[in-house]
Amino acid sequence: MKFNNFHNTDKFTENVNENISKHTAANGNSDFTVKHSNPIIPNGLISKINTINNRTTANKMYAGYNQKNWRVSENIDYQEVIKFINEVTQGKETQNELFYSLHNIFTNKLNSTFTAFGLYCEQSKCINFKIIDKIGSTFTSRTLINGSENPVEKAFLTKTAQYVPSSSFLNVHYLNDSAVGIIPLISVKDCIGVMLVGDNNYENNAEIYKLMANYLALFIRNLDLSTKVLMNTDTDALTNLNNHRKFQELLALEIEKAKRTQTETSIVIFDINNISQINRDFGAAKGDEIIRLVADKIKQGIRNNDSAARYGGDEIAIILPETNSAEAKYLAEYLTYSLSCCLVDDVGPVKVSVGIATYPNSTQDLEKLLILAEQAMYISKSKGYKNGMSTIVCSEDFDFWDDTALSSFASVIAKRHASIGINFDEELVNKFHSEEIINQSHLIEVVTSLASAIDAKDEYTKGHSSSVSRYAEALARALNMPEKDVERIKLGALLHDIGKIGIPESVLKKPSKLNDEEWEIMKQHPTIGAEKVLLPNESLHDLIPIVKYHHEHWDGSGYPEKLKGEDIPLAARIVSVADAYHALISDRPYRKGMSNEKACEILKVGAGIQWDKNLVRAFINISESLYTKI
Repeated sequence: MKFNNFHNTDKFTENVNENISKHTAANGNSDFTVKHSNPIIPNGLISKINTINNRTTANKMYAGYNQKNWRVSENIDYQEVIKFINEVTQGKETQNELFYSLHNIFTNKLNSTFTAFGLYCEQSKCINFKIIDKIGSTFTSRTLINGSENPVEKAFLTKTAQYVPSSSFLNVHYLNDSAVGIIPLISVKDCIGVMLVGDNNYENNAEIYKLMANYLALFIRNLDLSTKVLMNTDTDALTNLNNHRKFQELLALEIEKAKRTQTETSIVIFDINNISQINRDFGAAKGDEIIRLVADKIKQGIRNNDSAARYGGDEIAIILPETNSAEAKYLAEYLTYSLSCCLVDDVGPVKVSVGIATYPNSTQDLEKLLILAEQAMYISKSKGYKNGMSTIVCSEDFDFWDDTALSSFASVIAKRHASIGINFDEELVNKFHSEEIINQSHLIEVVTSLASAIDAKDEYTKGHSSSVSRYAEALARALNMPEKDVERIKLGALLHDIGKIGIPESVLKKPSKLNDEEWEIMKQHPTIGAEKVLLPNESLHDLIPIVKYHHEHWDGSGYPEKLKGEDIPLAARIVSVADAYHALISDRPYRKGMSNEKACEILKVGAGIQWDKNLVRAFINISESLYTKI
């Protein structure tokens, strides 16, 4: 719906004016003046087009709704390509820098449709991919090395380049289909990963791709050797605890042991509170003193078979084999009490936030076990202290749909685990599908949390879903609809934008007007919401018409199916009016929210064109009582 995200209000104005002109011509009414100005965006606003390098991470849930094939150029200047390769590969210090440089060459000079760089992880027996598409959106994925017929695995194991005529084997439908070259990254005699290039002209460009794969493999191997030389040891220099790398190794071993012996293993993460403030106020030496103190107390308090490590700058983690969550919590309480008795000059007692996760009760996946422990630690930080003691939080104790828990989960994914192929939005939908709904109030609670999480993706739409739900409910009641229908509309309005969970953030958060290609992507969110979020959940099937058709227009010019008039479900028409009104009165990066009077004028102009005129009339009658300046 164009009013939901005002990137394309110019198109709305043009459509309205065009339809009004047709209406005038057909009815002979020349008093209706057509104005070709944009009522939303001020004249002269310049659209700022993002470059490839400014695009943000996209989302796996956007699954193949843009099927436009990229043109394959027949004229490639290979001398120019070699020149660019020489220029951009000089001075690169990190893998990501080199990845993006090669991607830009491949897409801009060789017209590839996407590139993917994957390195083999010995611990998890898989290849973790960073995929970059034609418009610069990035994705993460992984391929298990488990004896399958996957061509990626074949290229990796045989150390020979593979060619496949279609990218469908990747099962990532958001990529435009094309031929794919799969090139092993071989350093000395070892294959350390693979490079994928989507290119319908791959066979002509194969030698250049292989050359760059060899260069990339040597670059990564040299970088790894440099890192190992600098590392020298498994011990953190400040605390004399295990460092983060050693912690990961020990945890993997303990989890494997727990699987064999069918025992429990707990992780406890301590975060020292206010360490940044202490560093600013008293200097880094004081902060280091406190970190060493916490490390010493933890070493003294744990058992011989437990392992402690410096997990992050101000975080210390311990691995507790054969320990359940209750026992881990008991130890954490003892340690936090010991720390609270330590008085540091100028600072006072040492305070920490504590999170606990236990295998296999919390999860059987090692990476998610760490995520849950960190999430619990963030929740502990938000809860503060009771009776002067830290609030210790176990991952089994909190409700996933609690606002604090959701926010903490998103923070951990974004800050710590963006590179391991775990996506917050996808995890959110999976959790939603697996949630056992107890009753109607529980359903509303979960739906409200889910809608709030989606709104939070864009700082300018926070609270949008709940406001649209309130307006739609008020309009339904003004029409004297049965209570059962009112509740359905209220719930459907809460979820009307749920499909935005599958829209790349580079499109969703773009501050300027969307181009045609981006607008086609944005227009898929009703279908994504209906088919990917609601359809798998049988209890929400009656909400599908609301979510899928709330962007259809009365005159048939809407999307996704161009329904017209009363063919559009009444509930969807109601939500459409409520959605447009809230968008009009809300502030946006490029304009201030409108007054109630101005918003109602625009609704009147679009009545009978974009919206049901009877619903617009009814809504305007109650709008004054609903209006609150956003």
